[in-house]
Amino acid sequence: QVQLVESGGGLVQAGGSLRLSCAASGGTFSSYSMGWFRQASGKEREFVATINWSGDSTDYADSGKGRFTISRDNAKNTVYLQMNSLKPEDTAVYYCAVHKKPFAIATHREADFGSWGQGTQVTVSS
Repeated sequence: QVQLVESGGGLVQAGGSLRLSCAASGGTFSSYSMGWFRQASGKEREFVATINWSGDSTDYADSGKGRFTISRDNAKNTVYLQMNSLKPEDTAVYYCAVHKKPFAIATHREADFGSWGQGTQVTVSS
C-alpha cells in the first residue's frame, strides 16, 4: 500500500506562487501515474493535474492550464505541483493520489486513483 504525504501548502497573496510536494513510500512509485486534486470548503473534490508513470504525459484542468505544472522525480519518489499566478479561487485543500494500476495512462477520474494523501491547505488572499 502506497502512502502519500503532501507538503508545501500555506498562505499566499493573489499572484503569488507555491510548490506542493507529495512524497510516496511503500510502493513502486515509478510505475504509477499520479494526480493532484483539490477540495474547496463546501464543494466537491475536483481534478487539478495528472502525470503518467514515466513523466512524459500530463493533463490539467482548465482552471490550471498555463498556471500550474505537474512534475515528478522518480528517484525521489516525489510528485510536485508548481502553482503560479495564484487566485483566491485556488483556495482549497490539495490532495495527491496514486493510480490504482501500474503503467496506466494519466487520467483525471477520481475512481482511477487508489491511495490518497492527507491533504495540504492552500489559501490565496486577495
